[in-house]
Amino acid sequence: MFGDLFEEDYSSVSNNHYGKGKKLKTKALEPPAPREFTNLSGIRNQGGTCYLNSLLQTLHFTPEFREALFSLGPEELGSLEDKDKPDAKVRIIPLQLQRLFAQLLLLDQDAASTTDLTDSFGWTSNEEDFLDLTVAVKNVSGLEDALWNMYVEEEVFDCDNLYHCGTCDRLVKAAKSAKLRKLPPFLTVSLLRFNFDFVKCERYKETSCYTFPLRINLKPFCEQSELDNLEYMYDLFSVIIHKGGCYGGHYHVYIKDVDHLGNWQFPEGKSNLDVNLKDQKEEAIDDPLMILKAILLQEESNLIPVDQLGQKLLKKIGISWNKKYRKQYGPLRKFLQLHSQIFLLSSDESTVRLLKDYSLQAESDFQRNDQQVFKTLTSKSPGLNDRPSCPHWFDINDSKVQPIKEKAIEQQFQGKESAYMLFYRKSQLQRPPEARANPRYKVPCHLLNEMDAANIELQIKRAECDSTNNNFELHLHLGPHYRFFNGALHPVVSQTESVWDLTFDKRKTLGDLRQSIFQLLEFWEGDMVLSVAKFVPAGLHIYQTLDGDDLMLCEVDIADGEDIFVWNGVEVGGIQIPTGGDCEPLLLNVLSLTPSGEGGECQQLIESPRVFPSNAQLGTVFSALAIPEGVVVLISNTESIGEESWTTVPKEDLKKTFREQGLRNGSSILIQDSSSDNSLLTKQGKWITGVNDTDWLQVKNLCQLESEEEQVKVSATVNTVVFDIRIKAIKELKLMKELAENSCLRPIDRNGKLLCPVLDSYTLKEAGLKMGSSLGLCPGKAPTSSQLFLFFAVGSDVQPGTEMEIIVEETTSVRDCLKVMLEKSGLSGDTWHLRKMDWCYEAGEPLCEEDATLKELMISSGDALLLTEGKLPPLGFLKVPVWWYQPRIPSHPWKSRQDQASCTFSQGGDWRAASTQGAPSDGHAEGSLLFLGDVDISEDAALVELKSQAMTLPSFSEFCIPSPAFLRAWTVDSKRPGRLLRFHHQQLREYKLGRRTEICLEPLQKEENLGPQDMLLRTQMRLPGKRAYTLPMDMVWDTARGSTAGSLRQRVADFYSLPVEKTEIAKYFPEKFEWLPVSSWNQQITKRKKKKKQDNLQGAPYYLKDGDTIGVKNLLVEDDDDFSTVRDDIAREKQKQLALGKKSQEALHVQSSDVASGAETPARPRGPEASLSIHVGSFR
Repeated sequence: MFGDLFEEDYSSVSNNHYGKGKKLKTKALEPPAPREFTNLSGIRNQGGTCYLNSLLQTLHFTPEFREALFSLGPEELGSLEDKDKPDAKVRIIPLQLQRLFAQLLLLDQDAASTTDLTDSFGWTSNEEDFLDLTVAVKNVSGLEDALWNMYVEEEVFDCDNLYHCGTCDRLVKAAKSAKLRKLPPFLTVSLLRFNFDFVKCERYKETSCYTFPLRINLKPFCEQSELDNLEYMYDLFSVIIHKGGCYGGHYHVYIKDVDHLGNWQFPEGKSNLDVNLKDQKEEAIDDPLMILKAILLQEESNLIPVDQLGQKLLKKIGISWNKKYRKQYGPLRKFLQLHSQIFLLSSDESTVRLLKDYSLQAESDFQRNDQQVFKTLTSKSPGLNDRPSCPHWFDINDSKVQPIKEKAIEQQFQGKESAYMLFYRKSQLQRPPEARANPRYKVPCHLLNEMDAANIELQIKRAECDSTNNNFELHLHLGPHYRFFNGALHPVVSQTESVWDLTFDKRKTLGDLRQSIFQLLEFWEGDMVLSVAKFVPAGLHIYQTLDGDDLMLCEVDIADGEDIFVWNGVEVGGIQIPTGGDCEPLLLNVLSLTPSGEGGECQQLIESPRVFPSNAQLGTVFSALAIPEGVVVLISNTESIGEESWTTVPKEDLKKTFREQGLRNGSSILIQDSSSDNSLLTKQGKWITGVNDTDWLQVKNLCQLESEEEQVKVSATVNTVVFDIRIKAIKELKLMKELAENSCLRPIDRNGKLLCPVLDSYTLKEAGLKMGSSLGLCPGKAPTSSQLFLFFAVGSDVQPGTEMEIIVEETTSVRDCLKVMLEKSGLSGDTWHLRKMDWCYEAGEPLCEEDATLKELMISSGDALLLTEGKLPPLGFLKVPVWWYQPRIPSHPWKSRQDQASCTFSQGGDWRAASTQGAPSDGHAEGSLLFLGDVDISEDAALVELKSQAMTLPSFSEFCIPSPAFLRAWTVDSKRPGRLLRFHHQQLREYKLGRRTEICLEPLQKEENLGPQDMLLRTQMRLPGKRAYTLPMDMVWDTARGSTAGSLRQRVADFYSLPVEKTEIAKYFPEKFEWLPVSSWNQQITKRKKKKKQDNLQGAPYYLKDGDTIGVKNLLVEDDDDFSTVRDDIAREKQKQLALGKKSQEALHVQSSDVASGAETPARPRGPEASLSIHVGSFR
């Protein structure tokens, strides 16, 4: 019944990653989450199984059914271990249902899977444990009113409507009525919510108010009424609810927990702070005073360490203080100090408590004000579970289980989300006391043992997963084992003895890490400072000191495998250590010539590695090498040393730092006397003393500030840092110095469009900037390395240069990015989604994973996104536009009334005609497309289900199609049928349709069953002497024995009853209006040559596929090579005229640009160019 429709997929990627360089971890190996506070388990939705899940939960919460199922043993059902044995009799369905109910009762997971159960479906028993009553909803006020109309009111036959009595054989007065003869223990009531409007010819859902009681007395509707009233009383215990319309929706269920198996608690008790804080409105969570007071009121003596206060805050509201409040209120300790009238910090500021007077006042205020968000945190009233008279209701929505109050049922009387099925149980059915709150009651021993073992295995897996996800490796470098020389830190003895590896929980604080290291290093004395260090070619360098012991490690910029240097924060081995990225040591190759020897011997080139701080001036190389100033310095940033790779440094630039000169690890410095005749770097006998004429960039002033010049040229090399160019441009433009802190450089393309800002730390080579290009000096800071600069636009008709701009973090989710873009665009609503824009300014694939980060989706700076109206279908679902395809085939079946009168259609949609009207003999096998509507369907659904849903569209009512088997499905490519979807029961996922695929349906005269090797072709017979064809006819060609020209010619000859040698065929190319004859000429093969491979019509130049048009000519009556028609000649002539018109327009455009060369003429907008890779196969 369900086949392999429900394949579970856990390949989603977690968004929780901490620190840069951290690898994303997939959830594929993670165990299921434990049960939530309700202590009940849901059922995972496998794709369209929400109704099945609701029914299964109803059966599970019917204790009598559940215990009767558990009472069946191996003698009645057999064993699952024997299911593969041929002689064994195993009833798989009830056995799988037993296992599912045992998992729902005992297995500690938030949701169970029904895969094993659905795979076993196929039962044929007609026995039912429930009696179904189907009642009307339309024009009825409620359930009791409907039952009254069905079982109490009588239909009277009198006057002209007498009843014929079979006994007395005459017309008599009579009364007709129906009564309930026997009442079951459980009663199922189906509400007829879905009806059909015969006037509009469409389905609709009845959403009017329809009440139903929590307890109902069926005595007035029964045939026998002499029993006690309690025998007729029924209590409501389950309501299946449908949310949506008649063409789609979702089911969930309200269930009464008869045995009190779940934890039916609302956030009203003092012990329910976790649920309370997470379920409150955002306005309450935004008040840190209220949250901190509530947490302190939970502690004994209202006293707690400040570090633990931050951890408890994270645990309660799901977000840390720094991420939620630090920007507005500052650090946590500072906030506590500013509110000294409420909080009292200890002398060392390590602990905090509420002031005594305020604690009493706050507790009384909380108890007195029922509307306070955290009112019940200090309440002494008993919990809801202590009130046995209060029924326990839960809303079970697939995997999610939430407690609800009985009043919530009244909300399901009417509306788009309303009751669909009602389940009642006899009031006299009583449960034994030992079954109350006992999920192990009457569960078979073998299932108890299986669930206990599964729970132990889950605990082990969760512990392993928790350790894997929350622990990371740190490499501790101990300061006393290092020494500082040659500009960096190096181990005294060996790297192995100087580094300790530590595995630590990143949920703990930096103070906990420091304390753990103290315990490990018993020899340590004095202060301990932890700093982030990294290996560079020169050695180990310290970059950042870690501050804030109350911060958790996941909030600190620490990655997995980070190097941590442990020291006193000042010196190592008596030497003060420079720290930070500014003074990063650079390992450079310094080349110099030895002094001239006697007799004018050649000088020798000496190369020596040297380490310099990157923030030191270039001139310090003279003092380091003891070389007098006044010599020429040349630098090279390439690995190969040659004339063209060197750049001379002017004397005034010797005061610049190594970083400002663009030097990095591995760069080379050459020092030589300029007066020497033995220079190693000469060019035509002259020194290279200046930069090349093209070594400059043009910077335009776009800061909307007045300056003497609008643009300047800044000299640079490929290794010049962007920051230096920006500062130099500000100086030469004589702009305010404040712009140095709030400006950026943005490349300008040839169309005048501003591109993504360039990071200040990049060199021109790293930024991809070419010499001579134009940059714009713009206000605003450039994005950091962890931020993205994005363009975005609204709608589908986007012109270049009209996009808006935004800067977001690369860890921002698609949902949050969409919200920010909507706010900046002044739009509202939740019916929008994002799509990537390609280089042609057209909408690409949508960003479906709303919880994924931009980095995970490989969105980079400079990308353009499109705000598109319309809500995306959920993951695993497709929104497929469906068209009706009307081919030009004689005596075509199932035509609409309008189509029988004319080939055009004007109501319900627009026909897209692909061929001109006229004589049928002058057309080809093309037809028209009519848009029917969109179908929302799961990717796991079969093709036949797509056809069935398309037949329910309102526009489809114009066509009389007996069944989906009389429809042929194609993809739509370039407004005509493209790929044939041939297998009815194949899943849509296997067709790889994608989210932009459109489908067209073609009517058939009879059912067809095409094989995988069958090719469907449209054949047209040539009319002799008229340059025209008959209307096309469908022909199926079996290509199993080869798709050769001879095979096709034989099939066509048989189809038209013609001799093969007198049959000529050609393929039609509608885009070019050309016919290509299919030749069957065979090359003569000599003995020396290998056998030639037979021609394949599915390859070049024919590329034959389903739906192609094949022209057929009978050589007995017409012996020429012409396959074209008059229509083809006219169309080709029009194409030539259009091509000539475009060339003439381009020539006029060139002339006008030459005439107006002195004026600035805006260029025609065009999309940015993108690289194109063409992979060509090997030819022999």
